[in-house]
Amino acid sequence: GSGWLDSCPFCTCSSLFHAAFFLPTVCQGTSNKLAQLGNMEYHFISLQRIYNNCEVVLGNLEITYVTRNHDLSFLKTIQEVAGYVLIALNNVDSIPLDNLQIIRGNVLYENFYALAIFSNYHTNINKTSGLRNLPMKRLSEILNGGVKISNNPQLCNMDTVLWDDIIDLNKKPVIQLEIQNNLADCSKCHANCTEDHCWGAGIENCQTLTKVICAQQCSGRCRGRVPSDCCHNQCAAGCTGPRESDCLACRKFRDEAMCKDTCPPLVLYNPTTYQMDVNPDGKYSFGATCVKECPHNYVVTDHGSCVRSCNIDTYEVEENGVRKCKKCDGPCSKVCNGIGIGELKGILSINATNIDSFKNCTKINGDVSILPVAFLGDAFTNTQPLDPKKLDIFKTVKEISGFLLIQDWPANATDLSAFENLEIIRGRTKQHGQYSLAIVNLKIHSLGLRSLKEISDGDVAIMKNKNLCYAETMNWNKLFVTETQKTKIISNRNQDECSKLILFFFPSWNAIVWCRKRDCD
Repeated sequence: GSGWLDSCPFCTCSSLFHAAFFLPTVCQGTSNKLAQLGNMEYHFISLQRIYNNCEVVLGNLEITYVTRNHDLSFLKTIQEVAGYVLIALNNVDSIPLDNLQIIRGNVLYENFYALAIFSNYHTNINKTSGLRNLPMKRLSEILNGGVKISNNPQLCNMDTVLWDDIIDLNKKPVIQLEIQNNLADCSKCHANCTEDHCWGAGIENCQTLTKVICAQQCSGRCRGRVPSDCCHNQCAAGCTGPRESDCLACRKFRDEAMCKDTCPPLVLYNPTTYQMDVNPDGKYSFGATCVKECPHNYVVTDHGSCVRSCNIDTYEVEENGVRKCKKCDGPCSKVCNGIGIGELKGILSINATNIDSFKNCTKINGDVSILPVAFLGDAFTNTQPLDPKKLDIFKTVKEISGFLLIQDWPANATDLSAFENLEIIRGRTKQHGQYSLAIVNLKIHSLGLRSLKEISDGDVAIMKNKNLCYAETMNWNKLFVTETQKTKIISNRNQDECSKLILFFFPSWNAIVWCRKRDCD
């Protein structure tokens, strides 16, 4: 893990016109895998803030390092996960994912698993404690990917779940089930549970079968054994009736109360005028939901989607208060992939092998992470240390669509002048789900981000920079777009010391530095 925070990061779920027509409260989720963010308590605070009131996780649901004294009731609101679900390294009796219905598996853990549950125990002086109950009683559909359950010595009832009813066997998913089925004190399924399939004790934890019991006439899910119980083919997880409005979840898109193969198009062909007319009922696709407007900080495409960044042959523009991707008139300004995108997917940091790809870039789609390994080099991958002078490549950059994280910087640099022309940090992806700007453990005296005028989403962390003055006196709220954005500015230079310093320009050094007045004189 990165371990750069004293306290755990967190993010706040964004609300999207929640309620009657199934427009859910969403949150980004995380991609931390087994990384622990700060100490155990701060790690839990992170989970709580990410998923509190969240119904749809747009990324992955990762529950790790939870201990027995933690209240996990905030997880009960989660109904859908677009990526994978990871439950690992926890020492808690129960994880209440009571309302989780569908895991889409758009991203898979270790490239194979939509659901991974492992190593949820703790051994102390001949006594083993750990996860005993996982009552996911509404989980009926994993659209893509397999299941891994291993090394959970206290976990009950995983052997009484009929996984074939949940996963898509046609996609030949990888299934790894190492289940403890000899625990004497595990509860048996209630007598009324279908064929002794359940998630735990009591009739309320019976597994509801929605596939293996279906009549041959059914094309997917069902609510019973007879042909009239077949669900509509757009349904996932089950249904309450035969119509596309009766689905418990949608295979592809939910448009208000209806499940559909696609969202209503933005334009329609008019056979009278032989033209494409604006469709008054047109909607954008946002995850698996059709929305009339894209959420804050997303960009609209002509194809009718809410995206985090525009394609390479388009540029971002604001029209009538809506940010859109528009075709370039001639050559586009140079837009480059950042960390996590394209050829830099899976790369952790800017380094000597990739920094030249940012030459002459005006916008970076993705993230910019500068970690200590950049300047140390990496013998394992035969990567040489980054030449600090190369950082000036970033002087052309005006916009970053993701986050800017700097955990190391040249020791003789007094500010972040390489980013002096950076105007906008959009924060469409965030470090650990929260921060769009994080400056940690540097020796700089001032930030030097003189052109920065907007941080569209996400929080700011400026911490442990022992020489840095006056970061907390900046009016960060003027840069923020939403009321939920916050700053975490701690453990920098003491303000009393800063008040005794003045800025002074040394022409011979071509540098601005802090110094005590008597020393500057």
